[in-house]
Amino acid sequence: MKKVTYVGLIITIVGLLSACGTADKKETEVKNTGTYPLTIKNYTKAEGGTQWHEKDQVFDKAPERILANTRPAAELLLHLGLQEKIVGVGAVFGMADPDVSSEFEQLNHLSDGYISKETALSVDPDLVFGRGGLFENEEWGNGTVDAINEMGISTYIQETSTDKATFDSVYKDIDNLGSIFEAKPAADRFKKELETREKTLKTKVDEVGTEQTFALLFMSDPSEISIYSANGESFFNSMVEMIKLDNVLRDIQGDVSLETLIEKDPDVLIVPDWSTYQKGAKKNEMVEAVLLNQKLSSLKAIKNKQVYSVDYNYMFGYGYQSLTGMELLVEELYGN
Repeated sequence: MKKVTYVGLIITIVGLLSACGTADKKETEVKNTGTYPLTIKNYTKAEGGTQWHEKDQVFDKAPERILANTRPAAELLLHLGLQEKIVGVGAVFGMADPDVSSEFEQLNHLSDGYISKETALSVDPDLVFGRGGLFENEEWGNGTVDAINEMGISTYIQETSTDKATFDSVYKDIDNLGSIFEAKPAADRFKKELETREKTLKTKVDEVGTEQTFALLFMSDPSEISIYSANGESFFNSMVEMIKLDNVLRDIQGDVSLETLIEKDPDVLIVPDWSTYQKGAKKNEMVEAVLLNQKLSSLKAIKNKQVYSVDYNYMFGYGYQSLTGMELLVEELYGN
């Protein structure tokens, strides 16, 4: 099984974050729903490019061998009853969904980190599915859409990992997968479950929450300060907006200085939780280190102890799992 170091994973993640969601897209559409051949409007982009463009994926039948390039992607498939079709999973780090954890553990885990095109193809998939930012011909990428399609293998870029994505994009992905795999009953059930949870969360926040600003610190070493603006991360920003948090750095492109963070002075700071990754900094370690960092001492988030740690996949997994992350964050923010 291919391994990557923890530091290597962090470097790759930081490089990917700014390139994950830069699509020029229209809403994904399904043609000929319920029959084959089935045409799904999905996406492609030039190798090394940042602009996504629509590309039809035509299915003559339901795929039988799926490569899921991340844990969140695989867990979505499991909720639709597709366990027997998943032949491999990359990037298996992150908090587990307890509802499908036993099924996930039975899957073929290809790597703790991101997988290469060679590793992806080693399981002979007829569909490569998952996070769009990983569709590259790099060591950490599973191959470009066009390169994979030229080999006669279908692809599906998660709608959630494209530009202008919101949590509604989760529902679009579920609908599309239900059509591709003729799994509409399971898709409808899971979609309804998520819709109920989303409504409950929004109601709770309306009752107890207040509008607050936040900034994201993204680092692997708790003693360091690395600030990420999440510019262009539409899915992430839509999720935090769901719980009345406004990203004060979202309009900043490129690196963010400490001086800018201090000037913006957000109400809340969010840091990553690497508890599920070997040798990763635990949640409390990250929070405590930030609270004690003298360079940040002037921030009201530090003074008010408004620092919270969230699992990476809950922030940038581009899936329904982000709803769980927001539910947990609300519990910490408001104490109920």
